[in-house]
Amino acid sequence: QVQLVESGGGLVQAGGSLRLSCEASGSILRIDAMGWYRQAPGKQRELVATITSTGVTNYAGSVKGRFTISRDNARNTVFLQMNSLKPEDTAVYYCNAAGVQTILPTDFHVWGQGTQVTVSS
Repeated sequence: QVQLVESGGGLVQAGGSLRLSCEASGSILRIDAMGWYRQAPGKQRELVATITSTGVTNYAGSVKGRFTISRDNARNTVFLQMNSLKPEDTAVYYCNAAGVQTILPTDFHVWGQGTQVTVSS
């Protein structure tokens, strides 16, 4: 079974930076897409950024130019560098991964437990 563990959240002032990490472990054969999503209080979970195994990225318009997603395939880890943070970036950030594992069912699509990011004004 594949599991995701996130780290790097916290409290930061507006204009500051944070870097989130998410490491996948378990019966992994291949990870295809990895990504970050966020959910603010009273709102639906929304896409922040995704990255394929070949490095193709996709960003939500609200974070483009401020956030950068990257991954280390050898370590099954995805990162989210967040710069110029705004109070509206405050949310629980969730890591997501999809791919193929060595046990049945072979396809997996898993979520991390979430990490809180709070940006004060």
